[in-house]
Amino acid sequence: MGRHFGQKRPRADLPDGADNPLTAAIAARDSRIMDMVASAIRHKNCLLAFQPVMQARPPHGVAFYEAMIRVLDATGRVIPAGDFMDTVENGELGRQLDCNALEIGLRTLVRNPALRLAINMSARSIGYQRWMRILDRFLRQDATLGERLILEISEPSAMLVPELVIDFMDRLQGRGIAFALDDFGSGAVAVRHFRDFFFDAVKIDGQYIRGIHANPDNRALVSALCAIAREFDMLVIAESVEAREDAEYLVSRGVDCLQGYLFGAPSVRPPWKEKSEDRASA
Repeated sequence: MGRHFGQKRPRADLPDGADNPLTAAIAARDSRIMDMVASAIRHKNCLLAFQPVMQARPPHGVAFYEAMIRVLDATGRVIPAGDFMDTVENGELGRQLDCNALEIGLRTLVRNPALRLAINMSARSIGYQRWMRILDRFLRQDATLGERLILEISEPSAMLVPELVIDFMDRLQGRGIAFALDDFGSGAVAVRHFRDFFFDAVKIDGQYIRGIHANPDNRALVSALCAIAREFDMLVIAESVEAREDAEYLVSRGVDCLQGYLFGAPSVRPPWKEKSEDRASA
């Protein structure tokens, strides 16, 4: 026994690398996802779903809508971003999806002059020439579009290249564009960067919002996040609001806007599109 003490025994039952069935299954899944997204981009089968963001105080109307990228698979099913974005976000396909979301969103703003829209983007798209060309083209046609456009950047994404994000925001806020920090609280933004970002709004991560009325820990965390945001004069938005009790608690804590299934699921047939189709069929 002493002869083998301290020696590692071979683990033939736990192969790694290419021979690992789990690794192979994940690689195959990722490959299928990338093929699906690439095909959707190639065949122009990308679209946006829209979810309302509601004012927490009277008149309790829609403050703006968030536009979320979707793709159609080979059968025509609408595939939500949660099913593919993690796989493609860091590569070229992620940049192309950001471009498609921006272009479709800006066209929506052009067609609906009363609409205000938030569009998601990755910090990795900063400096991506095609993305900026799309934005410049639409703003040249109508400079007022910027005043109705909100760009959402997630907290983890923003912290990848904080200096680039700060410079990017500084340039575009001068054109009337607002910025929202998505998933606030999920990635521990360094205070030294946060004070320089000048986001117009923060969206508190949904993991702290669901069931908050009965969760003392989350109530404390959200109170702290709200206090930080107000210190920097930022609008506070709670996402993933699904229960009336949670909404009432958040309103009592002074949250400015609420977003979630309680008020409406993301839809590829938003109210303005349905009205337009009704007029066309009349």
